Amino acid sequence: MKNILVNNCKMDRLDWALDALIAVAALMFALIQITVSSSPLVFRDSLFRSMMGVISRNPDPSVYILLALTTLPLVARRRLPWEVFVFTFLVFVTSQGNAPSYSFSAIGPMIALLTLASERTIYETGTAVALVVILLFWMPPPGENAAIRLAVVVQNLTLFAVATGVGLALYAFNNYKEESKARAEETQRRIEEESARRVEEERVRIAREIHDITAHSLSAVSIQAAAAERLIDRNPAMAKEAVSQIRQTSKSALEEIRSMISVLRNEDAEAETKPTNGTDRLPDLCAYAREAGLAVDYDHSGYDGAQVPAYVDVALFGIAREAITNTVRHAHARNLKVRLFNTEDKAVLSVEDDGRGMVDAAASDGLSASSGHGVQGMAERVTVLKGTFTAGNRPQGGFAVRVELPLGKRE
Repeated sequence: MKNILVNNCKMDRLDWALDALIAVAALMFALIQITVSSSPLVFRDSLFRSMMGVISRNPDPSVYILLALTTLPLVARRRLPWEVFVFTFLVFVTSQGNAPSYSFSAIGPMIALLTLASERTIYETGTAVALVVILLFWMPPPGENAAIRLAVVVQNLTLFAVATGVGLALYAFNNYKEESKARAEETQRRIEEESARRVEEERVRIAREIHDITAHSLSAVSIQAAAAERLIDRNPAMAKEAVSQIRQTSKSALEEIRSMISVLRNEDAEAETKPTNGTDRLPDLCAYAREAGLAVDYDHSGYDGAQVPAYVDVALFGIAREAITNTVRHAHARNLKVRLFNTEDKAVLSVEDDGRGMVDAAASDGLSASSGHGVQGMAERVTVLKGTFTAGNRPQGGFAVRVELPLGKRE
């Protein structure tokens, strides 16, 4: 019953002051109306005043009290809409005979009905309107002239219908505002979720790029450092060359990482505009593998870069870099075979070695077969581009990676 009898709306001091002002204004309107209509100023013809029962005298003091009872409760109209409406309306229909004419004002019940229609449900408003119609016809104003009584009833019904219409319009407007606010909040939530998703995707991409840079560079540095350590006594010149290679590789890696971090730190700074590495850098990867002691067989005779979209070419290089780096670091292989070609609808990259394979290499290095992010990163790149990715141990030994990427536009 609390939800029906009490309207749980938040009201501050300004709201209460406004409702108090409305109640006082309604009372003043009702007093002015009954005072003016009870005087000869409105009905000057004595015969017509006699027919309508208008007496040219001041209303009884009890009428002012009754009018106050139909208007002053409006202070609580928003918090107790049903109680205020029922009380003011019952006082109105039972007090019309106490007025010196058919001028007992309905302003209080009208405002109460307007508030109920704007604050409560359509079903409650329908119930209130039904109550108004029944009581107005069942308890018409007193008087000997039936036509005049019917006219007053119709007049009151019209006034209450107008109040109901205004209340329903306010109800529809408030619902529209709430729905608009809800839609705006939902839109904002979706925007925030989409932004968070894109930030997460960018974070993963950056992590993958940094992983590729560091894994490739540090592997080369490790191999060259080991060679320098072995040659420092026997062949200082070659050891010096290895140290020079370490310096160049480290410098290149630091420049790439510094370029990436500088863009992340300063959004207003001019971003790096140097083209991203593509398959034209695959010979450098093969040279890196050869420096690590592998016999590299690289064949790209069937690859036409002009027919391959730039994003596919860049992805192929990133996958090849990851696969070759994994071979150098973990496979302990002797031979590496890299094949790159394209057809009319797809580009194909395969990287094969004769090392220990993924499971054996991971176990030897003290890792689980799925502990690294290299294979996962390659698979994620291929998935984004709607391609096909296969990776696993070869039956004759070693590990193989094969990628097929469509040459059409991404969806």
